Amino acid sequence: MQVTDYTIPAREYALVFGTAVVVTFLLTGLVRLMAVKAGVVTPIRDRDVHSLPTPRMGGVAVYAGFAAAVLMALQLPALGSAFVSSSEIVGVLAAGALICAIGVLDDRFDLDAVAKLAGQILAAGVMVLFGVQWQVLWLPGSGPTGGSLVSLDQTQGMVLTVLLTVVLTNAMNFIDGLDGLLAGVAAISGTALFVFSARQLALSGDTSSASQPPLITAALVGACIGFLPHNFSPARIFMGDSGAMFIGLAMAGATVSAGGKLDPSTFGPRSTIALLAPLIVALAVVFIPVLDFLMAVIRRTKDGRHPFSADKQHLHHRMLAIGHTHRQAVLIFYLWAFVLAGGAVSLAFVTRDGAMIAVGVAITVLVAVAIAFSVWPRVRARRLAHAKGIDQQTVETEVAA
Repeated sequence: MQVTDYTIPAREYALVFGTAVVVTFLLTGLVRLMAVKAGVVTPIRDRDVHSLPTPRMGGVAVYAGFAAAVLMALQLPALGSAFVSSSEIVGVLAAGALICAIGVLDDRFDLDAVAKLAGQILAAGVMVLFGVQWQVLWLPGSGPTGGSLVSLDQTQGMVLTVLLTVVLTNAMNFIDGLDGLLAGVAAISGTALFVFSARQLALSGDTSSASQPPLITAALVGACIGFLPHNFSPARIFMGDSGAMFIGLAMAGATVSAGGKLDPSTFGPRSTIALLAPLIVALAVVFIPVLDFLMAVIRRTKDGRHPFSADKQHLHHRMLAIGHTHRQAVLIFYLWAFVLAGGAVSLAFVTRDGAMIAVGVAITVLVAVAIAFSVWPRVRARRLAHAKGIDQQTVETEVAA
């Protein structure tokens, strides 16, 4: 039964968001100095797009801002009840501290893939122990209700939660290839999850199980926004594995908390599609890195190289090669994340046909913008070359720089 008179504590969420922004922004400069003194600096490699050695380990500031905002919420009248009714938020904090520590070790000592995977599974297991676990799963079908709700046993829920956490953690790590890309995409995706989960909380009025995801995402988005000024091109500090893996874990925790216990009646007739929104947002996050990964494996295998060998032909490298500036490439990725995540969340507010129309229009606009970004540098270079009477390729290089 839905509760319609519940009011979202918007001011408290705004305070959580603002606290995360300020704390992360202020701490990032300190973490940068610590990273330089500790020698945690990214060297210049052939496949990198940055031209100067840059300190990493910025994820420590991101986690600290997130933790400060969440712990501050404990003192608030409305949001403080989320800690009483569930241990999920404490689980995300504990698992986040663990995964961030593993990321710091990797940033400093370059852990092997097996050690990092073991750490990711361990951190996901910590979340499960604190109650962050998928319990029900909506499976679309052709019946009169459009699908069925399947209750998962403890083992199934644990496996699904760990799998989603590992996938999101590695996807976030994989997408961290351009200045500001990961922080921006995470902020956009986190905002989408916040809107969905806040809508879920408003419709259900269930402060015992629906109050955790908005709090997690509000703090996470604030931390990403606070870090972005230090990380946007040209970056003064990189997030490193400590930040990428923590963001992936926090996104997984919010996704499981929002979708894993959702009552099918919450969204009324839209439940058959709205229940899929958290998973679609998660897929929106991994779409670009997974596509890039599959293309890389096919490309390297076709060339007779190891499928996991490094090269300079990732999507962001290709975007730079066709004439996009660093910032233009990042903004295009932002637009893709906005379209995919926004389309997923719209399922909770409009009908399926309306959402498809909105997404179709957004994709059309996005493609037009991407083409414009690709064509404009060449048009500008052609005009400059004609005016100066020099080679167009030389001018294109200068414009791209």
